[in-house]
Amino acid sequence: MKSKLPVIVGSIFAAYLVFVAVVVLVYEPTPDEMDWEDRQAYINGKLTEISIGQSITHIKSLLGKADFSEAKIVDESTLQVLFYRTHHKKSDGETTRDECTPLLFRDQKLIAWGDASYQEYLSRNSSSTASSDSDI
Repeated sequence: MKSKLPVIVGSIFAAYLVFVAVVVLVYEPTPDEMDWEDRQAYINGKLTEISIGQSITHIKSLLGKADFSEAKIVDESTLQVLFYRTHHKKSDGETTRDECTPLLFRDQKLIAWGDASYQEYLSRNSSSTASSDSDI
């Protein structure tokens, strides 16, 4: 009498191979699941696809969880800054703000991104003069 064991084992192995192939070909990790190098490259690529006026919800779904964030209310507007790591500086196992690109939001809408915009935001919001916050 012939054993059915080789057929069963072969069928299980074939099913496993199909499962692995489907996972490898179809599964894409979210930015939060990527290692830091892949995530950094992914975010750099996605920054070319964003535009002024996009919602913070859309940006978070596109780029994942921010590495840092800041928020405050100025003249009845909510200002929020999300920082995403985009460039490696020092191999110390820590992500720092100087390795991140800031994205600035007013009332949940993207108004600017990049270090120059963030520095302008800081200088406008740290001065004690009655300057307008209309640009940033």
